[in-house]
Amino acid sequence: MDLYAELILDHYKNPRNFKELEKADIVFEDNNPLCGDKVKIFLKVENEQIKEVSFMGVGCAISIAASSMISEIVMNKTYEDVFKIDKNQVEKMMGAELSVSRVKCAMLGLSAIKKAIKILQNEK
Repeated sequence: MDLYAELILDHYKNPRNFKELEKADIVFEDNNPLCGDKVKIFLKVENEQIKEVSFMGVGCAISIAASSMISEIVMNKTYEDVFKIDKNQVEKMMGAELSVSRVKCAMLGLSAIKKAIKILQNEK
């Protein structure tokens, strides 16, 4: 098994930040209707910076592993920095070019975080 496959399996079997975050500033749920993956994002923010992030969800190995990896990457990032993260960076983080059908799986967690941030920005 190659290193990247092992990394994906490790994050899938032992997802980081996989818990409900008490007193979150926002909780946002999203899903991928094509495959049934679901994610619930919890964010604590301060001055447009993510101070804590966690997630819960069900889905394929790619979806859970990517959400786990993203939860580590966005910690202490500003909203602006989070919005700069794109598909290419997610593929690089995962160590694999993703097929069209797997891109939505890999992007679900990041997409949910970005949507949650947009809601927070609109509440100002």
